[in-house]
Amino acid sequence: MRIASLLNQPKVSLLAGIPSLNMNLFHKCQFAVGDPAVWLEWPQLDGHVESLFLLRDIEMERARVESQASHVACPATFEPIGGLSGDRETATAQALAHCLKAHHVLAVRTDRSLPFVYANILQESGVRLEYDPNMGVMDRRFKTEIELKYLAQAQTVTETVMLKACQTICRAEADPDGKLYHEGSLLTSERLRCMIDDWLLKEGFANPGSIVACGKQGADCHAAGTGPLWTGQPVIVDIFPVNKQTRYHGDCTRTAVHGTVPAEVERAYQAVVKAKQAAIGVTREGISGQAVHEATLAALRENGFEYGLDRQQQHPDRWFMVHGTGHGIGLEVHEPPLLDIKGPALGSHEVLTIEPGLYSLQTGGVRSEDMVVVQAQGARNLNGLPDTLSW
Repeated sequence: MRIASLLNQPKVSLLAGIPSLNMNLFHKCQFAVGDPAVWLEWPQLDGHVESLFLLRDIEMERARVESQASHVACPATFEPIGGLSGDRETATAQALAHCLKAHHVLAVRTDRSLPFVYANILQESGVRLEYDPNMGVMDRRFKTEIELKYLAQAQTVTETVMLKACQTICRAEADPDGKLYHEGSLLTSERLRCMIDDWLLKEGFANPGSIVACGKQGADCHAAGTGPLWTGQPVIVDIFPVNKQTRYHGDCTRTAVHGTVPAEVERAYQAVVKAKQAAIGVTREGISGQAVHEATLAALRENGFEYGLDRQQQHPDRWFMVHGTGHGIGLEVHEPPLLDIKGPALGSHEVLTIEPGLYSLQTGGVRSEDMVVVQAQGARNLNGLPDTLSW
């Protein structure tokens, strides 16, 4: 197979890996195969972009129908002298190298996700790799209308499950020791996570593992949580599932307290809600991620709270914000840009989470997280859940 338009191309872009795992590659091919694959892309004089999708032979016919590729081939199409390796990934890299050499392509532009097996075989064959740090980043940051639809759908389902989880906590029964029971059985972090998984599975979502962190466990902002849930203690619930069909994520955090809410927890949570509102209020096209983070910190300071992971260790009885304000989201739950120090300028149609939190080593943590779409004049919030501790 020879692709005339690929001959002597000076501007060829390369993505490689497993599309179901490598989201830069999946974003291009829109084909979630679980075997090694290659995507080559090059421009034509008329501005049209052509592409070659190189993947396992049994996937070719389906890829011709479902993928976005101009050309589809398998490694055997570009078998070099001496044959291909019996290792599927190595063979795919060998076929890629032979394809490029046969078309007199001397250099390719590639991204941060390129597996080393491809880099090594290409370099050994004399093909120069040119690293582009923005490849696979900038094109994924700015969402299309269909991507915005997928993310909104994912967040709606995530919120539906979040409501069930918080209500399960707040409507449980407490025994004399303060441990919570649901339908006659002890309510633990592990049990509630299983319930969350089940609710999401019925909606067509996979869940990598929610956070259900009660009391002091919540002081570690990413602790998954273990053991019984207790009355009168804050429980951080953070759910970030993926739609198994579209592969786009939801991401929502709320905090629930069964029974009487301690005054210090209420005060911290209200400060977090105000900080989230301040951050969303300044989010718009052209503002930097750092400026959004600074708006969060300013609002927390106005309400008597400070920032700093190191200071939290020095003052375990006080509440601190210890992380950035948020992040991009899409095919992965954590994507650029960051809403933090040195966060870049934001653009229209980026989708972000805004999730301030406060954490005390002696008491636990509180956090609230919404998903927003950046627009020219502000941010569109995709969330509808209330900000409350009592559900």
